[in-house]
Amino acid sequence: MTMNMLINVPSGKYVVAVSGGVDSVVLLDLLASSRFQIPNSEFIVAHFNHGIRDDSDKDENLVAKLAESHGLKFVSTKGQLGKNASEAEARQARYDFLHKIMTQEHASAIITAHHQDDVIETSIINILRGTNRRGLTALRSQKNIIRPLLLYPKSELVKYAKEHKLKWREDSTNLDKKFLRNKVRLDIVSKMTPEQRVQWLKILDSNEQKNQKIDGLLDMILKRGLHKGRPVLARQWFNMLPHSVSKEVIAYILHQQGLKDIDKKTIERLSVQIKTLPAGKTIQAVGFEVTLTKRSARFLVKDSLKAPKPL
Repeated sequence: MTMNMLINVPSGKYVVAVSGGVDSVVLLDLLASSRFQIPNSEFIVAHFNHGIRDDSDKDENLVAKLAESHGLKFVSTKGQLGKNASEAEARQARYDFLHKIMTQEHASAIITAHHQDDVIETSIINILRGTNRRGLTALRSQKNIIRPLLLYPKSELVKYAKEHKLKWREDSTNLDKKFLRNKVRLDIVSKMTPEQRVQWLKILDSNEQKNQKIDGLLDMILKRGLHKGRPVLARQWFNMLPHSVSKEVIAYILHQQGLKDIDKKTIERLSVQIKTLPAGKTIQAVGFEVTLTKRSARFLVKDSLKAPKPL
């Protein structure tokens, strides 16, 4: 691992998500060490205290000291989620906080410490949850979220941290297998051989290329089926589609609306109900609803219905 791994981060103002764990501590150290190599860059250290563990305040104190040692601005808040909070609730609250800080600080994007192990874990979790073909798409940097460590396995981050004598805190809940991600990490990913990891990443890359081709075709098809490009589907046109194609159309519309963790059963149900239910019905689902008229199926995503944001 070398310091130049983050040189490709464009110049700008960024919110750096730092939990206090080894991954984000390494990320912060790399950014702080290279910030003078990135012209006109500014980093704001953001920490979300979930309030799930009794000792979570110690994480916050560590991150505050790290930010101070690097001469960086530090912002934090405490969520008070409680010990029974789910992974989804914690993730949603954390990203809500990060996006709020990004807006307040007029930052270009959020930088997170997701790494290669996270890529593998997320794809396996998506398979277990029964998501569609997009579940096998690897984590990527997005418009507002930069993930510069995706090529590096967890083991290299730990090695870097030890070599540079960095201080971090271990989250005790990371060993609790009642959380699906922990179970996947401990029982599957940690036991994969280097060869198996390489093969799995190749599968993800191949699937990503196929997804891009399919999405290109769907985009062309939907120019006929959507009303002026809005998420309003022409039912007569939709009813003429083969069932396999109609499911892809539904999944594509939802993905375009920012809902990326929709399982196969929901897609199947929607495809059938849009074709068979009478006008006036409203189909409810997690994160959205579909209102049916005689001619159309109108997709509506509300803030109160949104599913948790992805990692």
